[in-house]
Amino acid sequence: MLASPSLSIILVAMLHLTLSSIANTSYPDFQLLNVKQTLIGTKKPRPLETSEYHKLPNVSESDKGEWKLKLVHRDKLSSNNTTTFHDHSHRFHARMQRDVKRVASLLRRLSGGGSHDGEAAYEVNDFRSDVVSGMDQGSGEYFVRIGVGSPPRSQYMVIDSGSDIVWVQCQPCKQCYRQSDPVFDPADSASYAGVSCSSSVCDRIENSGCHAGRCRYEVMYGDGSYTKGTLALETLTFDRTVVKNVAIGCGHINRGMFIGAAGLLGLGGGSMSLVGQLGGQTGGVFSYCLVSRGTDASGSLVFGRGAMPVGAAWVPLLRNQRAPSFYYVGLSGLGVGDIRVPVSEDIFRLTELGYGGVVMDTGTAVTRFPTLAYNAFRDAFISQTANLPRASGVSIFDTCYNLSGFISVRVPTVSFYLSGGPILTLPARNFLIPVDDMGTFCFAFASSASGLSIIGNIQQEGIQISFDGANGFVGFGPNVC
Repeated sequence: MLASPSLSIILVAMLHLTLSSIANTSYPDFQLLNVKQTLIGTKKPRPLETSEYHKLPNVSESDKGEWKLKLVHRDKLSSNNTTTFHDHSHRFHARMQRDVKRVASLLRRLSGGGSHDGEAAYEVNDFRSDVVSGMDQGSGEYFVRIGVGSPPRSQYMVIDSGSDIVWVQCQPCKQCYRQSDPVFDPADSASYAGVSCSSSVCDRIENSGCHAGRCRYEVMYGDGSYTKGTLALETLTFDRTVVKNVAIGCGHINRGMFIGAAGLLGLGGGSMSLVGQLGGQTGGVFSYCLVSRGTDASGSLVFGRGAMPVGAAWVPLLRNQRAPSFYYVGLSGLGVGDIRVPVSEDIFRLTELGYGGVVMDTGTAVTRFPTLAYNAFRDAFISQTANLPRASGVSIFDTCYNLSGFISVRVPTVSFYLSGGPILTLPARNFLIPVDDMGTFCFAFASSASGLSIIGNIQQEGIQISFDGANGFVGFGPNVC
């Protein structure tokens, strides 16, 4: 049961990501989880000094001619943030509470449906920004650092693949939550231009209104967070790439759990998301690699067809007219160790009426499966981990283990059988996660009473995921971060 840290690190790296379009490929049935190293990752790293995080990021150029900004974990944004949870258990429970609300919000949006269509195009080259994990302040979100306005004011923004609006907190701020950077003041930007009520851009915003001839917006989130303010056209800067006339919300009344970030960068499939507004100039293509929890490394967010990976495993991107913001993928089954879990492919199918299906979501932390599929999946995992000491369930997790005292443990592989043949085998740290700093680890999946499945960011971490909206494909790998 015990293994040396160096051996376990090598083996986990070898098994980190397995992708194949050949259905009969043989996969290792087990891999090693480095318990000791994972628990070290639950400790909070040193916060940045104020003078550090207000500086413009250092610029570096890759050999592909892409520009990259170096980012840090969200917990480093401020050492004086009174809402920061210094204990991993508290951060975990806060994250799960928000996750439950996030899932409930997605389900409500699906039950309501509705969208606004439209087109916008901007001339822009491929560009890149690093992505950092917000897990360490009790949040499952991820952040990029961009410039807003002219001259650009650097801001941390939450990325959300399920949202279709870009917004930042703005002065004058009638009600604002605390953020790490100074609140953006449109009076200091030469490129800021309010959108009139008669503009077609205003018509594309849900819950839009009019005040003093200017378009007003309002967005409510499932956890009670909201942003209200004025719609405007503004310049955004991604490293050295400048994108003009992006429709953004300038929020003067804001509330929520976005602490540290200045606002939200919507990456959904609708016309008002950043992806939709960039239009054909980037080919409807973007790629991200979410940084793993508890590390000082950074992932990346890349826009543009030139940044598409060679060697990825591609599966069809499915669309739901009832929820055009969401990115669906086909899932035919689940695997644990050397067995394929006995559940029907129909349980994951997106129906013609827009029910069920499998959504890829950066804003949801924990992957959900319909109860029937989850129970069979969990039971298969339990049967192959009978040698590990069990622990009581924690929060939304019903399958937990007491791994205190272990250096590493041998666990069965967990795989997603994607439609069309590819098999995505997860690294152990993406399905068995620490819920405290004492050695309690839980099987990081949960059941859903609805027919909707959601692949959350815990399971996506460390894997490059690419969306080609123009051609209708989602790619997995080949790179890791």
